[in-house]
Amino acid sequence: MKLQFSAYKLHAALFSLLCLLAACGGSEPASDVVDEAADKATEISAAAEIDANNARLVTYTESREACENYTPNRMPLFGDVHVHTNLSFDAAANTIRATPEDAHRYARGEAIAFWPLDEAGNPVGEYKIDRPLDFLAVTDHGEFLGERRLCVQEDSPVYNSEICQVYRTDERQGMMMLSQSITVENPERIPSLCGEDSQLCLDWAKTPWQEAIDAAEQAYDRSSACEFTSFVAYEYTGTPGVSNYHRNVIFRNNKVPERPVSYIDAPYDSALWKGLDAECTSDDGCEYLTIPHNSNLANGRMKPYMRLDPTMENRVAYAKKRLQREPIMEIFQHKGNSECINGLSSVLGAPDELCDIEAVRKIGREEVFDSVAADGATTQLTETRLVTEECGAEVGENGMLGAGCVDASDFHRSSLLVGLAEQRETGLNPAKLGVVAATDTHTASPGSVMEDDWRGHVTGEANPAERLKPGLLTSGIDGNAGGLAGVWAMENSRDAIFEAMLRREVFGTTGTRIVPRFFAGWDLPADLCERSDMAEVGYAQGVPMGGDLMQNDSADAKPMILLSAMADNGPGATQLDKLQLIKGWVDAEGKKHNQVIDVAGGDGANHASLCVVYRDEDFVAGDSVYYYLRAVEHPVKRWHRYDCEALGDKAPEVCSNGSYPDTVRELAWSSPIWYQP
Repeated sequence: MKLQFSAYKLHAALFSLLCLLAACGGSEPASDVVDEAADKATEISAAAEIDANNARLVTYTESREACENYTPNRMPLFGDVHVHTNLSFDAAANTIRATPEDAHRYARGEAIAFWPLDEAGNPVGEYKIDRPLDFLAVTDHGEFLGERRLCVQEDSPVYNSEICQVYRTDERQGMMMLSQSITVENPERIPSLCGEDSQLCLDWAKTPWQEAIDAAEQAYDRSSACEFTSFVAYEYTGTPGVSNYHRNVIFRNNKVPERPVSYIDAPYDSALWKGLDAECTSDDGCEYLTIPHNSNLANGRMKPYMRLDPTMENRVAYAKKRLQREPIMEIFQHKGNSECINGLSSVLGAPDELCDIEAVRKIGREEVFDSVAADGATTQLTETRLVTEECGAEVGENGMLGAGCVDASDFHRSSLLVGLAEQRETGLNPAKLGVVAATDTHTASPGSVMEDDWRGHVTGEANPAERLKPGLLTSGIDGNAGGLAGVWAMENSRDAIFEAMLRREVFGTTGTRIVPRFFAGWDLPADLCERSDMAEVGYAQGVPMGGDLMQNDSADAKPMILLSAMADNGPGATQLDKLQLIKGWVDAEGKKHNQVIDVAGGDGANHASLCVVYRDEDFVAGDSVYYYLRAVEHPVKRWHRYDCEALGDKAPEVCSNGSYPDTVRELAWSSPIWYQP
């Protein structure tokens, strides 16, 4: 059976409307949004008939076979939504010549050519994931698609130019040459490469962009088996002040713009959404969302409405657009942990030792980094030392080098509080973000998160000796293998996964395949963990991760929260240690608080699964509150210990001086559930 958009529009539109009114998930709707949804549902009702026996809770935007495996109670799917191949200007995949097709093959469980290289520069190794992924978004940089192609393709009109000759001398040199143009607030293309009007680079970007589209289309399983979903996507790579301002752009289907809207085209977030709205219109069947990543390296630049005059009108307009287009963020990847940081003066709460897992930023720690300057022919490194402090009112610099100040908006847990506080003033929450995780691999190896077999993600990580050195861009010994994105979707299709992201029913892990489940309501049964209809009751009587818990008029009402997780049962996996409820709230005086509550496990035992229904007895109805689940495994050996053992007597000092922990805790995070009085 082929699923056609028109055949299922009515049911999905009505379901979406009900979700808006009953808070199935997503943002709390403004009245104009509800009115628009109601009008649309009425319009579709008049134009279409529904086959009740075949209706699914998915709005289909493409023609494809129905998935055999479908459930209205959702299924957990694992994937990677941040992956680079040889189309990226800074990718180590260029040395092993790994393509978008290779990335999709790797994700589906096939071996690809990999390091090491022979004397002729050909890859002679191979690499294979431990378990295939369910979905993938290859996100090569939208910036410099044309510039890179112009310098590496022999028949290009500027192939023999001085700038291209220098670009080709060294992979890292070439990366730094191009990246200089995106470290400023108002970027421009390089005239000596692109021409004065930039048109040459724009024209030459079309072919690699089409290659990315074709690879995603070829890999996508449209059969009823629904074994693998691939998205067309790219990375928006703003790096002002060498701070991270990056986002991944994910398209719902194969209706996509002629070329990516890059940081050079739109140098701040609201300009990006405006540019994409112009190029990706609903009339053309195009739809997108954006996912910010590495906020831990942002130096305060992830604050809402950057570069906008903070009038009430602008704040409300910004929040509306971000709620529509940016529902989730990347909480973890190979450049560090963006969940939380200890020591923020603006947040009241006890320190949390798990905030330090794979953290590259810590308040009060002395940072030693190299300031980098490239003039097209040489690279100069100047050692700089400073102590990490809070940013204050101003933004900082050099976050991409692991340096500069930190801000509450740089980390998910405190950023959620910034959003709650903003909502108390404007009525809308501009930081209402669910979470996923990813690898950000630059070697076309999505999901290569195995602590015991990690072979590097970027240039300078090709072998154990390289990986054990301090690296550029928080790589090498300071990096990690990365994480995975999880979604709760009705089926493994583009539309189903995209809608899960829109409603924030998603989760992230540090690479483990823990399966977390999270519901909140006012009347959830105390025995819900023991019931076979746990999910059905959770959806019927509560809201899932990513949803809004609406007000309860009862004076003594307290939220009932179901927290559940199943341990990873894959090769080499360990068991669960405990479940934690993370609670954040803004009180009536405007003070920000957070609390970590151990709710299950923690007894030293190995748990294949954990589940508890927790009642928040400290809930205050007048507070603005969020909750999320964090599942914690028992310690496992950190990736660098395997490299140290492989080198034996040749292992560097870092293997024995205790400067890095021998073990790590693998974690999983649910998206939050929000309560707003």
